[in-house]
Amino acid sequence: MRFTRGMQSTAVAGVIEALLLVALVAIIISMIQLVYIPQLMEQKEADHMDMVFNQFSQLKSMVDMQAISRSTSPISSMLTMGSPKLPYFLTVQALGKVSFSNESTSFIRIFPNPGGFPSGGMTISSVHFESQNAYFVDQEYVLEGGGIVVQQSNGIPVMRADPSIAAVNQSSKIVLHFDLPVFVGMQDKTDTEGEGKCFIRTNYSSNQTYFGTIPSGGNIKIYSDYDIAWNQSLHNILGVYDRNGYLTIERHSAQPTGYVQISPGTKTIDLYVNVIKVFVQIGPGWVE
Repeated sequence: MRFTRGMQSTAVAGVIEALLLVALVAIIISMIQLVYIPQLMEQKEADHMDMVFNQFSQLKSMVDMQAISRSTSPISSMLTMGSPKLPYFLTVQALGKVSFSNESTSFIRIFPNPGGFPSGGMTISSVHFESQNAYFVDQEYVLEGGGIVVQQSNGIPVMRADPSIAAVNQSSKIVLHFDLPVFVGMQDKTDTEGEGKCFIRTNYSSNQTYFGTIPSGGNIKIYSDYDIAWNQSLHNILGVYDRNGYLTIERHSAQPTGYVQISPGTKTIDLYVNVIKVFVQIGPGWVE
């Protein structure tokens, strides 16, 4: 009987040790799942956002190169839509959506119209990427007017890459040159979303240069949902002329779309806008 009781005591102790070990493992896994996994996934999604910006920069470079060379050969730029889940742990996968719309709320208007520009203004089209993150703050990347705008869901838009605007200071005027890519989408190839790789195919179609002199009292208005970013970019490019009084740059909040206004100061403005028509297709498969 004594031997049997010793066996029973040893068995009970073994079961208790096993239960304690299982509980300890469960606590450790829970700590990893609740504390370290969210931090790791947040960093993975932040790295993915940096990757998307680099890929958007490459897309901008491809469009700029096509505009300069005027080559009609198509070029495909890759975009990573989401970041993968971690194996063996409970995680949520980040997704993304890239889209293009011909119905843009961004455009340029010249007052008074010097006669060389379209009477209704010039449309500024864009390509959008919207993240659907689970851990990191959502971000939006926009290739608009040749510049790259980045906006977080809880922040203000920032122009991370300036549009192609150049200025020359002459004796009585400021000469502005603006290369304005205008995207034209193909039917049923304007958006896609998911987790994998997406390819954006662009090819140059045509270009037309408009010219006009903006006299004192006139202005150039750039309307955009990202007017704060445009204001920042234009001050980066033309700020020295604004500080010297040669021209003025002002942002105006308006409904439904705010705008940035460039007005002549002590000098008139000669404006050249090279409108570059670029076909864009989003997603797998190409339409000729």
